Amino acid sequence: MRCFYSLIALMVAGSLAAAGPSSRLPKPYSPVPITRPPASHDASFVEFRAEFAAAAKSRVYARLAALVRKQDFFWGHDFGRFDPRKPAVDNLALAIALEHDNGAGWDKLAAFAADPAVELLDSRPGVVCAPARPGYNGVAYAKLLDLTYTDALEWAYPRADATPVHAAPEPSAAMIGTLGPAFVWLLGFAGPDSEPDPGGKLWARIAMPDGRTGFVAPGSLMALTAERLCYAKDPIDGWRIAGFIAGGN
Repeated sequence: MRCFYSLIALMVAGSLAAAGPSSRLPKPYSPVPITRPPASHDASFVEFRAEFAAAAKSRVYARLAALVRKQDFFWGHDFGRFDPRKPAVDNLALAIALEHDNGAGWDKLAAFAADPAVELLDSRPGVVCAPARPGYNGVAYAKLLDLTYTDALEWAYPRADATPVHAAPEPSAAMIGTLGPAFVWLLGFAGPDSEPDPGGKLWARIAMPDGRTGFVAPGSLMALTAERLCYAKDPIDGWRIAGFIAGGN
């Protein structure tokens, strides 16, 4: 059975029920460009990311625990699951479902470690989070939502420039266009309705600026409200994982 998932499943960490596709027919729109954030040039952070990547690849819990800040670890959008009595690494493991689905959480950590760009977290001084969100014209973006009668949950942006768009949700399907560095109208996902992580594993159905619809490969898109991993630099221990922010508003 194949169905289309709502964009909410991409924004909120892989646990919400899927819904049907939008009943609206997409229409042409003027794309709003994004500016990709620069990579961090902090040498100590680059070194930490390499250590973090090695720990994620090893899948050794003790190596991960050594990289998590033991005090003041936070979990944003925890839906009541955060337990301050537990070690910080246990809360992190629960937040990202570390060992579920054959250890998919370790792959998620590896992806975080590979992201070189971070942004300051306004609510917590000294904390930075990845992935960093792109720059864009807020007025133009708001106008885009108004003209298309959509909300922010229906828009994403490609992880890479020149992202291929296919006529069907399979790699052998004809390529009908490419996505550049701009917001794209996300209509849903194609795949089994039991998939807990549609954004990472299913082809996304999108509307291109000219109104044509197509599909992009799994994991090709990002959302402004995507989940983020956060870091802080301790004067003694150096960089450590300081928190996790689940996807969603």
